[in-house]
Amino acid sequence: MATSFALILAGPGPAGGGLTVLLPLLLIPILYLLMIRPQQRRQKQWQAMLGSIKTGDRVTTAGGIRGIIMSIKDDTIIIRVAPDNLKLEIAKNAIASVTQEDASGS
Repeated sequence: MATSFALILAGPGPAGGGLTVLLPLLLIPILYLLMIRPQQRRQKQWQAMLGSIKTGDRVTTAGGIRGIIMSIKDDTIIIRVAPDNLKLEIAKNAIASVTQEDASGS
């Protein structure tokens, strides 16, 4: 009696076994094209931006602090923040965006 009870709980095997096996394999390329590849592209652009920063560029940190780059070290940057000309040392990885200083000085 116990064995027949176990068979009733187990139920019949999967009806669409082939499709359920192939579905995850078909989703992997779609996920790559929609999620992973654009993130890799943004990461490369961000790395290129960090590599091209120079003294005098206006930057915005990930925390929202805006300033002008005073000096650049290996992995840190010293920025000057208005209005009191405070100098802050921040990690290079904290830079979210860069705007080059234009000739008019605005």
